[in-house]
Amino acid sequence: MGSSLKVGAVIITMGNRPDELRALLDSVAQQEGDPVRVVVVGNGSPVPEVPDGVRTVELPENLGIPGGRNVGIEAFGPGGRDVDILLFLDDDGLLAHHDTAELCRRAFAADPELGIISFRIADPETGDTQRRHVPRLRAADPMRSSRVTTFLGGANAVRTQVFADAGVLPDAFFYAHEETDLAWRALDAGWMIDYRSDMVLYHPATAPSRHAVYHRMVARNRVWLARRNLPAPLIPLYLGVWMLLTLLRRPSRPALKAWFGGFREGWATPCGPRRPMKWRTVWRLTRLGRPPVI
Repeated sequence: MGSSLKVGAVIITMGNRPDELRALLDSVAQQEGDPVRVVVVGNGSPVPEVPDGVRTVELPENLGIPGGRNVGIEAFGPGGRDVDILLFLDDDGLLAHHDTAELCRRAFAADPELGIISFRIADPETGDTQRRHVPRLRAADPMRSSRVTTFLGGANAVRTQVFADAGVLPDAFFYAHEETDLAWRALDAGWMIDYRSDMVLYHPATAPSRHAVYHRMVARNRVWLARRNLPAPLIPLYLGVWMLLTLLRRPSRPALKAWFGGFREGWATPCGPRRPMKWRTVWRLTRLGRPPVI
């Protein structure tokens, strides 16, 4: 049953990691079962040379991570409907095993409520998984699979029906929290999300703050996320908790200045359509271990 599900993959690139991209494409080509159809999106840059059969789209400007991935989705027809499952993979990642696509087919076929799978990210040198790469509060054991409330943007699989029911990624976010925005909308539409430790993407251990815009984008998009998705009484509670957590982490003065600038920007700029989640979704998030206040 699972073998009948068609799988595609979306990879966005800035064109600056051709060797890593080729290794990733080779790992996708080696997947068991029917071939995975691949689209590589050059996000404001030319796409490096790719193997025959890999489709490419070159964008004239960088649309950000969600914008680039949305272009990749549409390359598989409106809302990705030409396939049943889409893999989203970072261009410097590498599928660790040859059965990942087949495991995805089986998982989605066996569980009609399952909408999104978050893969485990492991360092290729050590095999370690960073705590921040386990999408739940109780992250001490990365080898434990479970239901979760969000997913990892560069290592996941999405049933394309989710896009029809919940919409695609929010383009305007550009970078940070776009996965949680989609996850909350998917959960509100009745879908579930799994973290699977046996589906592994190798990826070098890095700090998210390596991105120059990290602190501003994280704060701005956190505000947008709340304004777009939370019932009104939870918005100040959610943002207050995250402000406190940010201060407790004692960021540098420049980082804190950028964070507060982004926080103000999140209130002063349009966040897109507001569709507050149902209170039963709030309860579902709470039962899954992560109430939408943290």
